[in-house]
Order: sequence, then C-alpha cells, then structure tokens
Amino acid sequence: MVNISYLYVCEPGAVMGIEGGYFVVKTKDGCITKIPKETLEAVALFGNVTMTIACTRECLIKGIPVSYFSMSGAYFGRLHSTNNTNIIRQKKQIALSEDKEFRLEFTKKVIKAKIHNQIVMLRRYTRNSSVDLSEIVSSMQRYEQKIPHCNSIEQTMGYEGAASRYYFSGLSKLVPKEFQFVGRSRRPPKDEFNSMLSLGYTLLMYEIYGEVENNGLNVYAGFMHADQERHPTLASDLMEEWRATLIDSTIMSLVVGKEISIQAFWREEGKPGIFLDKEGLRIFLNKYEKKMRKDIQYLSGIEGRISYRRAIWEQVHSLVTVVEKRDLSLYHPIIIR
Repeated sequence: MVNISYLYVCEPGAVMGIEGGYFVVKTKDGCITKIPKETLEAVALFGNVTMTIACTRECLIKGIPVSYFSMSGAYFGRLHSTNNTNIIRQKKQIALSEDKEFRLEFTKKVIKAKIHNQIVMLRRYTRNSSVDLSEIVSSMQRYEQKIPHCNSIEQTMGYEGAASRYYFSGLSKLVPKEFQFVGRSRRPPKDEFNSMLSLGYTLLMYEIYGEVENNGLNVYAGFMHADQERHPTLASDLMEEWRATLIDSTIMSLVVGKEISIQAFWREEGKPGIFLDKEGLRIFLNKYEKKMRKDIQYLSGIEGRISYRRAIWEQVHSLVTVVEKRDLSLYHPIIIR
C-alpha cells in the first residue's frame, strides 16, 4: 500500500522544488526532505516559503492542491488544477442548494450529529476529572432533541449556537488553568486555546475544500450556511460534524497531555491576537497529522477501520452520490461513541 503524504512546510526561507522522481524541500540550514512524486497528496506552505516553477507545474499536472498560509495560520489562497471540474454535477448541486426542504433536512442531520459529538467529547474528559458538567450536558441534550422538530434552518442554527455556548463553557472548565478560556473568540483569537482552535478549523476547512474540488463539486454552493462572498460554504457545511471529533479532541490532547507549552505562543505588541510560534506550529501540525491518520470505526456503511482522513474522503464521496441521486438518506454524518 502506498503511504500517502501530506506535506507541511513552515521553515522560513525553505524552497520546494522537484528532482527526478521526488518533490524536494531544502531549508536554509541545509536540511533536505524528499517525498516520492506518487505519494504526495497535498501541500500546505506557511510563511516565507518558495515553490519553484517546475514544482508548481508538476503539482498542477498531478492535481496536487497547494494551500498558502501565513505563519500565524491565516489562509491566503490555493493552487489547484481544474482537471476535476464537473459542470453537470455542479448544476445538480446548485439546484439542490436552492431546495429549501433539502437544505433544512441536511442541516438538521449534520447539526444533530455535531451536538451529539460535542456531548461525547465533554463526557470523555470528565471521566478523569472532578468537574461536574451534568447540567451543561443536560442542556445540550435538550437542544439535540429539539433539532429533528425544527421548521427552518434559522431555528436549527439558533439551537446549534446555544448548544455550542454550553459546550465551550464546559470545555473551558476541563482544560488546564494556564490554557483556560472564557468562550470562543476568533479573528483574531484572544487566547492560546482559541488560537489553536482557529488554526485547526482553518486546516480542516481547506483539507475538506480540496476534497470537494477533487470530486467535481462547487465549494461555494452550500446547503446549511448562508452564501457569503468568497466563503467556501460547502466546505464550511461539511466540517461541522468534524469540529469536536477532530480538532477539539486534538487540542485537548495537546494541553491535557502537556505536549505543548504556554510559552509556544506570541503576541504582536500593540495588536490583538495570539499565535503559535515556529516550534509550537511544528508541534501542532505533527499532532494534527497524527490525528488525521488515526484509524476509526465510526462511519456508517464502512466495514473495518479507516483513517479520519479517509473518512472525510468517504463523506464527500457520499455527498456526491446524494447530489447525483437527489437522495439525502444516503448521507450519514459521523457519530462518535
């Protein structure tokens, strides 16, 4: 079996090129990393990293998406091939994005799974804690039970927002004191925990983005979230069921396991926001990639164990089938136990 590689380059001044049958990354200190052409699936470049013209051309030919981020994790854009564009499929998708009944049922399905997964996350981390979150969990369960009876997307998302406030309130009571936060903050993140959440959600968003494009769907025509200029709505829709399962759990593991230090963050004097430094980013990316490669058995209809990354692929493929057949019963959000 070929070992698929996701490449993250975050060393300032690094150059990514191509030599023979390999993609090659060279850093200023002389370190050289080689990845066989046939195994590279995607590339993420952080900060002042250069890609040669030959390397750019090879990525386009092979359909390898390249995402560009600042060193603080802000997303700039993508290099991607148009080889997988499927206008017939996209027309079907856009028609469904205008179908109010389909959109509502899709939203209820995903949001109910999201709240369930958030509850499981809180319960997991209270097992070895003296913190009592029973009231928070009960409140979230009430919102979860309301979702199937919602009559509009706005009502559904209102319950989702309320459940998420309870969720992050509970999560804040479980993290070590040095990483404690008072709730979700973004653009920019105001504390270390939120800094990692923002980075993790961004990485996940654009990994899903690439898979959506690879399957010939339009990443800007979603079903749940309202259309926004330049916002990849469909990727945003699809990541909802994965937030707690993938990103929140990864960050909790980092801080509870003391794998990352509060000193791995920096603030720019006179400006809001807090971000990972170079070493902190390396630790985070290693942990994120390890999580994406972890095998699970949570996905409905899949026999045996598959990685989280493969599970995301399968979910996007399921959505393609839904679009082609106009049958939402074929889509089953991930439910963790």
